Order: sequence, then C-alpha cells, then structure tokens
Amino acid sequence: MILYGTAALAICMLIGQILGTFLGNLMGVDADIGGVGFAMVMLIFVTGWLRKKGLMPEPTKQGILFWSSMYIPIVVGMSSIQNVAGAVDGGVMALVAGVVTVVCCAGMVPILSKIGKPSEPLPPLHEEATELEVEKPLVSNSAEKS
Repeated sequence: MILYGTAALAICMLIGQILGTFLGNLMGVDADIGGVGFAMVMLIFVTGWLRKKGLMPEPTKQGILFWSSMYIPIVVGMSSIQNVAGAVDGGVMALVAGVVTVVCCAGMVPILSKIGKPSEPLPPLHEEATELEVEKPLVSNSAEKS
C-alpha cells in the first residue's frame, strides 16, 4: 500500500528539483531554491485532480497519506544536506529569497483558509472544562491517608 504513492511522489519530486534548480540558476545562485516546496505543492494539486476525476484507487490514497505524514522528516533530511555555507555566502540573494518566501506564505493563509465547506464552530473552552471535571481523584495521595 505504501508503494502506491511513491511514483507520484517521485515524479513530483523530480519536477520540483528541476524547477528549484532552474529558479536558482535564474537568480544567479548555484543551488536548488524551493524544489521540495514545489514538489509538495505539485503533489497536492495532482492528487486533488486525480481524486476529482476518480482516477485514484484506495491503495494509492493510503500510500499518499503515508508519504504526507513523512513530509516533515523528509524535508528535515533534505535540508540537512543543503550547503549552508553557500547560502550564507549568497548574502543579499539568500536573504531576499527567505523574506519573499515568508511573505508569500503569510499571504496565502487567508486564501487557503477559505477553501472547504463551512462547519460548525467548536464549543467554547469553558463548557468543555466543566464537562471534564472529576469529583474524586483516581489515585490517592499517601499524605491524605494519614
């Protein structure tokens, strides 16, 4: 089941790396800029499109779910092999790339928050707290026994 999502992930990763390297060359930096990010966004769009068309069987959905749960460890592992000294030597370009990325991500929050159907709001916290109160402690304290 895990293998079913691997082909889609590999294709998106390859295209993302090509786009990231191209963007790096375009900006004059000898590095991949955002290749993993491009790959993950592409994977989201491709799987969404396949689901809408009914072309994604259940094992593939489960495989992609597995890989999506592995996203953070994969990104951390890939980031650890990046040439940090090269990024620092990039100076202003590295700083501009970081700032632009953060601004774009912050700008996407309102847009992404509008995706999906509205649902009922969660109950207020004070109502949950009253429901969870326990009358007697489950474990007695030895000081209370004396």
